Amino acid sequence: MMHPFWNHIVKYCPMWLAPNMLTFVGFLMMAFACFLLSYYDYHYWASSGNLGTVPIPAWVFLAVSILIFVSYTLDGIDGKQARRTGTCGPLGELFDHGLDSWTAVLIPVCLYSIFSRSEPSIQPFRFYMICWNVFLTFYTTHWEKYLTGILFLPWGYDLSMLGTTVLFAVTFFTGHEGWKVTVFEGISTGRLIEILFYLTSFLATLPVSMCNIYRSYRDGSGKNLPLPEAIRPLVPVGALLILSVTWVLFSRNDIISSHPRAFYLMTGTVFSNITCRLVVSQMSRTRCFAWNSLLTIEALAFAISVLVPKTELVTLYFLWLVSTLAHIHYGTCVVRQMCRHFRIKCFKITKREE
Repeated sequence: MMHPFWNHIVKYCPMWLAPNMLTFVGFLMMAFACFLLSYYDYHYWASSGNLGTVPIPAWVFLAVSILIFVSYTLDGIDGKQARRTGTCGPLGELFDHGLDSWTAVLIPVCLYSIFSRSEPSIQPFRFYMICWNVFLTFYTTHWEKYLTGILFLPWGYDLSMLGTTVLFAVTFFTGHEGWKVTVFEGISTGRLIEILFYLTSFLATLPVSMCNIYRSYRDGSGKNLPLPEAIRPLVPVGALLILSVTWVLFSRNDIISSHPRAFYLMTGTVFSNITCRLVVSQMSRTRCFAWNSLLTIEALAFAISVLVPKTELVTLYFLWLVSTLAHIHYGTCVVRQMCRHFRIKCFKITKREE
């Protein structure tokens, strides 16, 4: 539903501007929005209204609203710019979807700062489940392409991005107090947003993906992989879900409540790495990996945190750092190898030889 707007905006992009640059700048804007909210509200108490808490400045909500909308727009026009400049290719697809998989955690992590963790909002563990709802919705879409060969982008993505932009813009005018209301009996605005997240996935996205997969098998239009091979990509993301939730439930220091942002972003980074490897597999039509080395590191971190509870916080931040560096290294290596193979530049439009 945003294509008419994007078709108009892309006309203002100069022909020398590389599509990957649009993608990367959009991601950096989303990351900066997350950084801003992390600086003013790291532990999600700023919008609680409790004594001793310092509210997030109003200008931050406006800045985040603008950053998210511009980031969303750049993500929408990068493919159109590629077609305008004749630079469509697998590198752009990988670059786009790879950064989108990391953005999948940045958006909800930003959104939580509007409602905070205090009543009548939801607690960090329940919001963690919302993050996983976003992860699984995003991953299912790419698992669908792995099986069918076609990427059916759900309309729920547009709705969620526009809705997030509006929520931050409204908060700029009303303040966080405007969301401390009860919409229905016993249901606050924070819990209503929680319900909408799940409804968007279970009614508008997941059924469509499953229907498309069923049709590809019925019509023979997809890969028609046997069941063990078809569900193989679900193993690493399923292992991440089980491992992460188990860590939260058995944490002796209640790590999800003491440092929720770090746990959200750590999980999102490992998830992004798993998703990127799935994207590479479906693009190259190779067999998807059934395991990810970062899962082994997380399992070791979880074991250490259980055996030596005093080290749990240090272990979490160390795992977050290691997974971030490993993910950046993986993405950089893949992009550089693809650039060498296709004899192109990632952030510069070059004329291809005959």
